Amino acid sequence: MSVGWGFVGTGGIAATVARALELAPGGRLVAVASREVDRAARFAADHAAGANPYGDVREMLADPAVDAVYVATTHPQHHAPAKQALLAGKAVLVEKPMTVSLAATRDLLDTAARRGVFCMEAYWTRFLPGTVALLELVESGGIGPVRGLHADFGFPAPPSLTRFHDPAVGGGSLFDLGPYPVGLALTLFGTPARVRVAGVLAQSGVDEQVALALDWPSGASAALSTTMVARTPSRAWIEAGEAWVEVASPLPAAPGFTVHRPAAGGGEEVTVHDHAVADGHRFMLEHVHECLAAGLTTSPLVTPRFSLDLATVFEAAVEALGITRAAEVVAAG
Repeated sequence: MSVGWGFVGTGGIAATVARALELAPGGRLVAVASREVDRAARFAADHAAGANPYGDVREMLADPAVDAVYVATTHPQHHAPAKQALLAGKAVLVEKPMTVSLAATRDLLDTAARRGVFCMEAYWTRFLPGTVALLELVESGGIGPVRGLHADFGFPAPPSLTRFHDPAVGGGSLFDLGPYPVGLALTLFGTPARVRVAGVLAQSGVDEQVALALDWPSGASAALSTTMVARTPSRAWIEAGEAWVEVASPLPAAPGFTVHRPAAGGGEEVTVHDHAVADGHRFMLEHVHECLAAGLTTSPLVTPRFSLDLATVFEAAVEALGITRAAEVVAAG
């Protein structure tokens, strides 16, 4: 089975995923949709000669060569094309965050479940070799019970990066950067019992920086932060009973980690695990291809529960801080 992909959106992340798709067995780019058909045609020419360009999502969804749709529009514009694709019976991969509201995320997942159609959030970091190795270490019990996580992601976003500063496109550090530290916490510990929030807003109403404190019934806790006004290490560390683990920067790319253990006779034993890769989105695409070949309608790794938990944490931050977010473009049906 070769999955025919239709891309909605032609921005930077769409180009990144298109390059990764060339390296991911089992799929090919067959169609591109953009509000400007000329732009779709240029993207197709750059990334997949022969892919059909469309100026309307519904026209692309009528293309019988399209088996799956990757939604790469700005955050508030995810819901409409994703839902249209699900209603058309196409598998859907939605760029993170899935939407900018808990209600819209729940609607997409409910629609997918009712229709029996595959739907997954594009949390690509989960599939990287570094993340897989880290989770294997944690699940093996080799570092003892994990009780804490500290994770951050941030850098000064210049005005030219309008996606950070404009509420109309889902601006702020939380929606753009938050899926990485929050996603790691949810992957390690599951659904949190409590979310506490602090932060600062820009004049536009989007968040400049957000700090989150999460805890779980197991006794685990996480301190997470995002910022678009300061430079941070953009890394993480995990605290466990027998060791602590430093996850290397940059956090999204999961390039590796270092395990710090007490050494016999004092001092510290340090073990470095290098897992840096290029074109890392290919691992996520390969996973989707495997899910579709197996007839699955959800991913066993980035589950609907994960997406609902991520949306719940973000919703708590929006409400606590009064973050201004765009009116979501929601599709009926």
